[in-house]
Amino acid sequence: MTVTPLISASELAALLPGGEVLVVDCRFELSDPGKGERDHQAAHVPGAVYAHLDRDLSDHTRQGQGRHPLPDAARFAATLSRWGWRPGRRVVAYDAAGGALAAARLWWMLRLTGERAAQVLDGGWGAWLAAGLAQEAGTVTAAASAVEVQFDAAALVGYDELQRHLAARDICLLDARGPSRFRGDEEPLDRVGGHIPGARNRPFADNLDGNGRFKPADQLRREFTALLGPHAAGAVVHSCGSGVTACHNLLAMEYAGLTGSRVFAPSWSGWISDPARPVATGDAG
Repeated sequence: MTVTPLISASELAALLPGGEVLVVDCRFELSDPGKGERDHQAAHVPGAVYAHLDRDLSDHTRQGQGRHPLPDAARFAATLSRWGWRPGRRVVAYDAAGGALAAARLWWMLRLTGERAAQVLDGGWGAWLAAGLAQEAGTVTAAASAVEVQFDAAALVGYDELQRHLAARDICLLDARGPSRFRGDEEPLDRVGGHIPGARNRPFADNLDGNGRFKPADQLRREFTALLGPHAAGAVVHSCGSGVTACHNLLAMEYAGLTGSRVFAPSWSGWISDPARPVATGDAG
């Protein structure tokens, strides 16, 4: 099954009675890593399991891979098995940050396995509440499955490849962080401020309208096309602080019909793990 990247609250509500969709609550706050889980316990979409960004969508045993290191495929498969997922089962992820923390991350990780039946709830938890739809509280325990997955290595960009492409100037590196962090004016999370030399700034928040929903696909297409210049969508690499909000830009491009971009998962926090790598500041790439 192949589905569109986004789904509305009403569309998700219509799917729930059939029991075939796996709903995953990905709410997370960087300043309080336990808050998303507490919020899930208090109220969530009926039947939704919880995905913790640090425990389920990252592997902190991996060194030099940024603040939210991408887990390997075996570790991710164990998480999917615990949730009762099986290949081809539709997945809808949501959060309370317009998809940025961390629904788009889960959506992207599923795409790395070749799974195309994954979507992000447009507007997230806020849209669900605004629609007055049903909620439940407490812990959701799924019937475990046994699955194995593999990541598409070609969909990932590592340090060496990124540096080669930047030297050749044949990619467009988009940084999803806010402008002040991109410029290096402030850095609340990482030890060094600035950006990877050659990067351009596309804050993930620019993908959203005033209600926390994604802008129309045609508007996103115009905005990204203007930013990419001569580069094709397949020559785009996304970055951010730790490989999480970068996925939001990739999702926005896919929704806009600009397919084939990739993510540099270590992102800024991984890049600066080696002091020998160069740092740029200011607006220019």
